[in-house]
Amino acid sequence: MPAQYAGGVAGVSTPEAHNVTPWARDIEISTTAHYHFEQLPPIYQLTNLPTYQYHQPTNTMERTVPYTASEEVELYLRTYYSLLRTTDAIQIRTLEEVHSGMGSLLHANARGEAPDMSAFIYALLRLPDCVRHVDEIVLGQSLAVFQQTGVGDVTQWEPVSAPARRRRCFYNPEEKIMACIIASRSDIDDIIPLLTAYQIEWNKLHRLLQHAPDEVRRPNLKDDAALAWKTHRKLAETLNMSVEDLERWRTVCGQDFSSRLREIQESRQHFRVRLLSGSLIEYNRATDAWWNNIAAEVPELLSRPIYFISSNTHSLTNLLSGFALLNKEEIQAFLREDGHQELVEEWNQIKAQEIPSSEENFLYYAFKKYLQSKKGPEVYARRNEHEADCGIVRVDSEHFFDVDMQSFSLSQLNPEWFDPRVTGDEEDLSFLQDSDAMILNIDYPLGLSAYNILMEVAEHVGKILGVYIMGKAATLNGVVGDVMIPYVVHDEHSRNTYLCPTAFSAADVTPYLNYGTVLDNQKAVTVRGTFLQNRTYMDVFYREGYTDIEMEAGPYLSAVYEMFRPKRHPVDEIVTLDKIPFDLGILHYASDTPLNKGHNLGAGTLSYYGIDPTYATALAIIRRIIHLEKERLVG
Repeated sequence: MPAQYAGGVAGVSTPEAHNVTPWARDIEISTTAHYHFEQLPPIYQLTNLPTYQYHQPTNTMERTVPYTASEEVELYLRTYYSLLRTTDAIQIRTLEEVHSGMGSLLHANARGEAPDMSAFIYALLRLPDCVRHVDEIVLGQSLAVFQQTGVGDVTQWEPVSAPARRRRCFYNPEEKIMACIIASRSDIDDIIPLLTAYQIEWNKLHRLLQHAPDEVRRPNLKDDAALAWKTHRKLAETLNMSVEDLERWRTVCGQDFSSRLREIQESRQHFRVRLLSGSLIEYNRATDAWWNNIAAEVPELLSRPIYFISSNTHSLTNLLSGFALLNKEEIQAFLREDGHQELVEEWNQIKAQEIPSSEENFLYYAFKKYLQSKKGPEVYARRNEHEADCGIVRVDSEHFFDVDMQSFSLSQLNPEWFDPRVTGDEEDLSFLQDSDAMILNIDYPLGLSAYNILMEVAEHVGKILGVYIMGKAATLNGVVGDVMIPYVVHDEHSRNTYLCPTAFSAADVTPYLNYGTVLDNQKAVTVRGTFLQNRTYMDVFYREGYTDIEMEAGPYLSAVYEMFRPKRHPVDEIVTLDKIPFDLGILHYASDTPLNKGHNLGAGTLSYYGIDPTYATALAIIRRIIHLEKERLVG
């Protein structure tokens, strides 16, 4: 019997009405498409009212909860999780075929003869540099796990890190082993594809270099100066890549480019990976240890009301401590003396109002450069002392998974030192002196560890007043630097679609954004990993109107559900969060455009222009907290 809708049944009654069910309205079901209705024969009519059969046009979005299970992606996941159950190390080469067959958007040319340099550079930036010398990678949830399984005290090894991925790793050069502390299975879904992509592309380059002409073979690759332009072009042709791709790779490698070429020419990669413990209890123990370290350093968190923020470790402190702004002459002098001529020129253009950039944002960017200079240790010490006077405490996760924490006691902050955009039109912030609230800010975690962390915090702090999630995302309809504010989040982990009340609108962010656009009323999807999407997968979400792709919001919202409901979060349901007893806001800024090849962080970094959306979203969060505190304290 055909689908039918009689007199308001199932959301559509007549061509004139075009009604939709309440939950459909909540997830932005469009009613602007041109639908076609046919009156059904009398045999199908259940009432005396006119009954219509609904035909959805093929060019409109699907009206179902998105289900994206890709057989190729699911096969890849099943393969490496089943292999990792062994107590021995697995060979990454056994995963190369299923990885390539997945058709990942980030590794679209995995099966091609030509190197996929976007995928290779993406992996280079997210794996420690020492990985090129490593034979075995060992994954464990805590330092204790490494010791209990016989790996040893990895803290005695060399600490190593990646430029674009926070993960605590240690390297043993004698045994060519790298140990990585993981916080959830999302780390596995990140590390395994990264290693596989790296190995596939390294070995492609190795094969191509075996046939390199004499002028680009090893004897002529002594240093970067030896690569004259003609040789540079010849090398690109030999490696079957564009000169632009070769230049990007060379920029990432820096002065070591020639030695990297020699290493690739001389040897293939044969990674092995071993997972020491995959149990949920070990992840929970690791999270407990992480929190206990914080509670010991800042015991006030256990009894005070809290605004929880997941962001980064620089924006809130810069905006609320004022240290960089108070020392702007010193920072400007550093730029001149250290030879940052481009930044000096940029500063002069900002002062002359020739470009729309924010003076404050520029100083924050320059301050980061200052901290990385030879004067860094002395500047760090002065900054920490200044922040302590402002009631700001930093707790580094030195012996745990790599998620640092900051706490801010609102009553101790000095409004006279605030970034002027924080104060805005608010002339009197003296009411903050009477506040008992604190801000707990964590360096945003990866994937499912967000759920574990927020649950741990909610179980132990005095009271949650607000939860604010700020972070990077990929966009399917915007450009790098845009800000997206979702009110619907589909979570690939729980398969839930969360309908979220949002504390923010475009008007809260736009005044502070100089280059991008603020897109509110968006729909986001939380994916399991950056490599674990292919074009079919993305097409489903794009047809459904999901254009904000990220990794943390879904797990955070699963924790939010359990913070006000008497049961564990559901699975595969549409979940409304409109009754939560605290403030909730999600702000994402676009760092990738995955449907445009090369337009992702593998092709570069956000650099100075990444500061713009970062501080625009941080300002919106801080101003929201000040507004809520004024209502709570003054009325």
